[in-house]
Amino acid sequence: MLIDFFFTLKSAKLPVSIKEFLMLLEALEKQVIIPSIDEFYFLSRMCLVKDETHFDKFDQAFGLYFKGVQQINALQPDVALDWLIKRFERELSAEEKAKIEKFGYDKLMERLAELLKEQKERHEGGNRWIGTGGTSPFGNGGYNPEGMRIGGQGGQRKAVKVWEARAYRDYDDQRELGTRNIKVALRRLRRFARQGAAEELALDDTIRATAENAGWLDLQMRPERRNNIKVLMLYDVGGSMDDHIQRVEELFSAAKTEFKNMEFYYFHNCVYDFLWKNNRRRQSERFQTWDILHKYNPDTKVIFVGDATMSPYEVMQPGGSVEYNNPEAGAVWLQRFTSTFQRFAWLNPEPEGVWPYRQSIAIIRQLMNERMYPLTMEGLERAMAALSK
Repeated sequence: MLIDFFFTLKSAKLPVSIKEFLMLLEALEKQVIIPSIDEFYFLSRMCLVKDETHFDKFDQAFGLYFKGVQQINALQPDVALDWLIKRFERELSAEEKAKIEKFGYDKLMERLAELLKEQKERHEGGNRWIGTGGTSPFGNGGYNPEGMRIGGQGGQRKAVKVWEARAYRDYDDQRELGTRNIKVALRRLRRFARQGAAEELALDDTIRATAENAGWLDLQMRPERRNNIKVLMLYDVGGSMDDHIQRVEELFSAAKTEFKNMEFYYFHNCVYDFLWKNNRRRQSERFQTWDILHKYNPDTKVIFVGDATMSPYEVMQPGGSVEYNNPEAGAVWLQRFTSTFQRFAWLNPEPEGVWPYRQSIAIIRQLMNERMYPLTMEGLERAMAALSK
């Protein structure tokens, strides 16, 4: 069984070795864990994965191989299960949805503070308290046009705040592309220049000179051509962007291949006062956006990649971030980027036909001086042309 698991990891291009696999078998033989699938997950990851950049690939391979396997003789937590399971979802008609009141951001936060003082027990299916499956603006599993998700899973994507620690994963820059068209489109942005004293073989000149020299080899050298384009890519990650992971990973992989002078950072929904490069350490390793604005030259090409789909508060309101109380609105930071850098563009994986129906997309598109393009081949062609001017 575990031999097949080992080959599954190898098929996922994880650099696991026989020595590490034998260490895992030795740990199992000495019964260092209880017979639980969760315990085995952490033990096998600790033994087999030595670089945290491979955690996502390991998770995918582990989930594929052990799909449907339940934990064995695991201790059951002393927690009421109905608090952890979304028991039902209310189906509301369009007329019922229209009757549900929007509080507005400030009133919403004030009302939450009041409920936290008053509420003493769990509620389900209501329209007032913090609970599940209802129409209250606080809780999860129900419907409200403008609420705060607290615990559990959402589904309506209408929350203006999310009260939980959210985990995202890095985009995989080793993903094999299904098509070379993305690389071809990005290549239009590259510009080469002769720089420095380093030389390379000039093959065409060498062939011509050798032919003119009656077949005697006559090597011709020339200064190496270097790609002098500098690119800064900012990727939206998590939330609604999970629907677009495959296309964004293809773009990410192609960009790292085509742009030798490329830097990238992550953000969630909108740019605020900090960015990050590793989603597992985004709470401990942050890069101040002010520093990034001053680090790169004004001629750097800036490319935002995101669906721009969020509550309008996240763009226009201080404290509007879905995750924390940002001191300045996202719109302020976007304007700083467009003022600092001469060439910029926003690539949106959402279909261009839905843009007019989403308020946040219209706002960000305006802030980007209409330089928003769909993440399609035609959109990439337009974006690269705009960045090249």
